[in-house]
Parts: sequence; structure tokens; C-alpha cells
Amino acid sequence: MATESQQVAGAARADHEGGVPTTACILVNLGTPDAPDAKSVRRYLREFLSDTRVIEVPRLIWWFVLRLFILTRRPAPVSRLYAAIWDGDSPIRTYTLSLADKVAKLLRERGHGDRVSVHAAMTYGNPSLRKLLPELVERGYTEVIVLPMYPQYSATTTAAVFDQCAREFARMRDLPAFQMLREYATHPGYIAALAASVREHRARHGAAKRLLMSFHGIPQDYADRGDPYPDACARTAHALAKALELREDEWAMTFQSRFGPRAWLQPYTDETLAEWGRSGLESVDVVCPGFSVDCLETLEEIAGENRDIFVAAGGGELRYIAALNDSDAHAALYADLLEPRLG
Repeated sequence: MATESQQVAGAARADHEGGVPTTACILVNLGTPDAPDAKSVRRYLREFLSDTRVIEVPRLIWWFVLRLFILTRRPAPVSRLYAAIWDGDSPIRTYTLSLADKVAKLLRERGHGDRVSVHAAMTYGNPSLRKLLPELVERGYTEVIVLPMYPQYSATTTAAVFDQCAREFARMRDLPAFQMLREYATHPGYIAALAASVREHRARHGAAKRLLMSFHGIPQDYADRGDPYPDACARTAHALAKALELREDEWAMTFQSRFGPRAWLQPYTDETLAEWGRSGLESVDVVCPGFSVDCLETLEEIAGENRDIFVAAGGGELRYIAALNDSDAHAALYADLLEPRLG
């Protein structure tokens, strides 16, 4: 795993020959534990689940729930899940750092290398956005552009990135110019990259009987109070289905990763796959368009847990289509998103 100093620096250094760049671009992902052990997972979950954007429960009640139940019971089993997908480091960190490297290279090739650097950061865990922002300002950057790696806006993710930036800037007197991208749910480059990944998968394995587009869920009451995330997911799903020229009976959109007893966005991925399995569906391909890179929720939950649910219910084969990860198409998309904002 990269050292903390390497992580804070992200995927590209500012100290190039010829001077310090003036603009820092930051690719921000959700986060990950530092290691697949209970101590690291507990520290990560404490930070993640303490964010009021993520958990909208009265603070006093949640303080007791988090510390007396979740942080005492969940770290050990969750650490075993992380261990199963850990390959020298957490996939989400590996891919995010690699993407930042590739985007930096593309921007240099497009003529921005003398004044722009690209960094990777996490909202929770390392490399830390909270630590990176003041470091960049101290190093003389006069502009910061933040690209949250969430194609579909949600208050639970994108707004949490903004909150962290705002908290750090509130401590500064000399602020840099600041831009943050909101979402890219139907950006042509994003949809084209997704469609190409599905076609490539089908070219290697053949087309399954049905394509399931599984998005990370949020509590239903968050949406009821105005979070536009469900609509953004639907726009992505319909745009991808159109690009792939799918009939309505050839695909579906669902939501995964629900937590706790209350209702989340529906239909649920696991229940849909169980239903399809009971119907004897021969094969299903699953793509997760809301995840920019693979992580626990795709590699363990979809490719592992939900595959088992589908097969146990009587279904045939479930094949997970990898996220865009650090593909050239994904790097080109991020370079395209950032370049118009470079002035």
C-alpha cells in the first residue's frame, strides 16, 4: 500500500521542472480502509458513518447506535469481505490513483502540463481530501477544480465532497479559485464508455438474456425530501439502454447496498435477481453504472453475494461487467470533463 505521504500527494506531483502549476485538479472518490483488518475498518466506518450527509438521523440517537452496535459488530465481518478483494491494496484506491495518473498524462499531452496537476483523494480514509486541500494551498496553487467520481449527483456523495471542501476553505484566509463538477449522468463520453464496455463484454462472452443496471441505493425518505439521485440514475439507465439499442424487456434498473430496516430506493437488486432466478432465467449480465471504479459493493456484493442469490433461486449464469476503472476511455472522459474548466 502507498505510504501516507504518497497518498496525500495523489497521483501527480506539483513540483515539476519549470515551476509549480497554478491549477490542481482533484479526482475524489468515496474512500476505503487503510488495510483489510478490523481496526482499519472500524476507523473508516466511524469517519464515513459520522457524516450527517450519509446518515440523516438525530445525532444523539445515532451516536449510541454507531458506537454501541455498528462499530462493535460490523468491523470484523466487513474486514473479511475487504480481505477477499484486497490485492496489495484496496481496488478503489488502486484504480483511483491510476486514473489520476492517466488523466494527468492526457492533460499534459493536450498542452496543459506546465500549469496543471492532477491528484486523487478520498472523502473518507486515505488519500485524504481533508489533508490534501490545505497542502495544495500551502504549495501555492491558486485554483482548485474538484471532480467527484459520482456520475449521478446525490447529497449523500457529491454534496459530502462539497461540505468537506467548504470546511477546509473556511479555515483559510487566502482562498484559491474553486470549481466543482456536479454530475455527468448523461455525458456523451460517459454513456459511450459504458456502452463500449458492455459491447466488449458481450463480444467475449456472448449476450446474456437480460442486462441489469444496478445502482447504489439511498434511503427512500432522502429522495422524498428532494435528493434528485433516483432521477439521475434513471437518466443514465435509459441513455445506456438507448445506446445499446435494448428493448424494454431486455434490461432493468435496480438499487443495491441497502442498510438498516427502513425502505430504500426500489426495486432492490437482490430481490430482483432472486425473482429472476425463480423464473428460471438462463443468464444475466450486471453492470453498475453508478460506480466509477470497482470496490466492495461491486466485487463482493454483486459478483459474489448477488450471484449466489441468483443461482440459489434457480437462475443460470450471472456475469458482472467490470466498472470503467482506469481504462483509457474513462481517463479520456475525465480529461474531457476537466479541460473546459482549465481556462
